[in-house]
Amino acid sequence: MKQHTHNELKAIREPGHYRAGETLYLFVTKTGAKSWVQRITIHGKRRDIGLGSFKLISLSKARQRALVNRVLVAEGGDPLAEKRKAKMPTFREGAVKTYAALKPRWRNDKHAKNWMQIMEKYAIPVIGSEPIDRIGREDVLRILTPLWSKRAETARRLRQKMRAVFRWAQAHGFIENNPAGEMIDGALPKQRAIKEHLRALHYKDVAGALDTIAASGASLPAKLALRFLILTAARTGEILGATWDEVDVETRTWTIPADRMKMTRAHRVPLSDAALAVLEQGRMLDDKSGLVFPSVWRPGKPMSNMTLTKLLRDNGLADRATVHGFRSSFRDWCADTGKPREIAEAALAHVVKGTEGAYFRSDLFERRRALMSQWADYLTGHRANVVQLHR
Repeated sequence: MKQHTHNELKAIREPGHYRAGETLYLFVTKTGAKSWVQRITIHGKRRDIGLGSFKLISLSKARQRALVNRVLVAEGGDPLAEKRKAKMPTFREGAVKTYAALKPRWRNDKHAKNWMQIMEKYAIPVIGSEPIDRIGREDVLRILTPLWSKRAETARRLRQKMRAVFRWAQAHGFIENNPAGEMIDGALPKQRAIKEHLRALHYKDVAGALDTIAASGASLPAKLALRFLILTAARTGEILGATWDEVDVETRTWTIPADRMKMTRAHRVPLSDAALAVLEQGRMLDDKSGLVFPSVWRPGKPMSNMTLTKLLRDNGLADRATVHGFRSSFRDWCADTGKPREIAEAALAHVVKGTEGAYFRSDLFERRRALMSQWADYLTGHRANVVQLHR
């Protein structure tokens, strides 16, 4: 095949590959852009290696680069591997790339924030500036071992995140093995399984907590949001993201769309008289954003996840309860008052697992309506409209 001269190559306009040397070609795109490409067989497979732009790299320079690659292949090397090494990211860069790839999957902003915080606290100060292919199991163990027994949950989460970063590096061909994976299992003692329960008030104390919060000087949106959360046994994110178009007052139903549910499936919540009374007061908060409980400080935006936690803290309840813990209070009330397990679990939007779950198709909506009314009556003493919430 004829090898074209520089002037001949310069004059070419038609798209295609044009030979310019042994294994060297000029590649012309449909738009007329030109670049050097080397077609070479590496370990039995034909590969195309980009050698630069025609405008920036001369013909003689491109032939020189192609020759260097041919010699490397003849000696058993791999030019593409060498090229990847030249672009080897540091662990910090890999962590940032991994975080960016995973973040769209997370619905919880707090989880996204914590992901990088734990890495920046423990891993990045030690190995952040190291090229990711130079990090070995001993480096990973140097980070994990001091935490493994003293702060078991933190160490477990940290290892999970580091393993994700190395998995990203594996997928992009930077490393072969994952130094935070199974290869270090034998060096870390088995952790004892400890299930930590969220702080939760006894259900007998929840009504008192509602009265305390109602009498507080907190903002009206925060007080209404927490009251609605307790009455519906919903999660924080579901409450803070609630919009008026999800609420059907006529059918007394709040339908949370799948993309805001933990299990990514829509969930219908029957609304008791007390819950509807909260929504009625919430009408005065309308800021045209469509949110039921908009932020006081950021008009048109949802409240921060910490708003309800601060409400508990400011009223002396945080040492005994978390916001999520009110779901536990509701579940304990269901159990102690003999409410059917399947109805209680459906009210919490939990998935029933095993054989029972495989045959479970109904969301038990009408039976849950009765349950949530009973829960509201228990908390308000049949006086849903008596407890006033002031600004």
